[in-house]
Amino acid sequence: MMRLHCIKHIRRAGLIVAVAGLAFALAGRASAQAPGLGSSAELVDPKVFRVCADPNNLPFSNEAGEGFENKVAELFARKLGQPTSYTYFPQVVGFVRNTLNALRCDVIMGVAVGDTLVQTTNPYYRTTYALVFRPGSGLDGIESLADPRLKPDHIGIVAGTPPATVLVKNGLMALARPYALVVDTRIDSPTRTMVNDIASGQIEAGVLWGPIAGFYAQQATPKLTVAPLLKEPEQMDFRIAMGVRPSDQEWKRRLNRLIAENQPEIDRILQEYGVPLLDEQGKLITR
Repeated sequence: MMRLHCIKHIRRAGLIVAVAGLAFALAGRASAQAPGLGSSAELVDPKVFRVCADPNNLPFSNEAGEGFENKVAELFARKLGQPTSYTYFPQVVGFVRNTLNALRCDVIMGVAVGDTLVQTTNPYYRTTYALVFRPGSGLDGIESLADPRLKPDHIGIVAGTPPATVLVKNGLMALARPYALVVDTRIDSPTRTMVNDIASGQIEAGVLWGPIAGFYAQQATPKLTVAPLLKEPEQMDFRIAMGVRPSDQEWKRRLNRLIAENQPEIDRILQEYGVPLLDEQGKLITR
């Protein structure tokens, strides 16, 4: 969850106990439901599209509904003919426990495929880390962190993310400026700070998760350049899905159908936010 700086690399404890307790609770609740509800029996309120989200984490979500995860949730709710409701909690340790596993909501809109804390749907987008820099700074056309033009530069990096390993291998960490990975987004936004530092010239470039890079780069004045990192030896790209409780099998299948039926509209929303999208071959999708 990610976040997605990269969600896949943040793990939390207590999963086995939480899931076991949740399964027992759900079994008891389902048996008390009225017959004929089908997939609704898995949900606390089957007539509302209930979303678990961060209250202040653009471009993903915020309480004003301005993130792309908000927009995708609204799209799905319209398709189901339901209103949308949110349980907001900062995406720090305890997010899943205090939202999805507490039965306060039914879907997390952005988790990396393979996340161990939740059951994931089919992915609805694939993106990659990217290098962000000022246009005309001598870095135009760059495709890899191994490019020798980066050697003398001060580069921003979110601590603990996959690109940090690549910076070390390329001898770039000595001048790198680290930014925090896990923060309470209600009071801090290290990624936005990094982009501001690039725009102001305090650092020459920064490596950011694709959705964050694309969104904040187009907010800067003038706009910053986003170069997806597609030629690195380490994995830089990840598939992003939605997360549900391990017991909610029919709910997952329903979300999978919504993803398949609405993929073009989902892609349009993501591209409006500047998310660099990759196809199944790992190539950049252009509009």
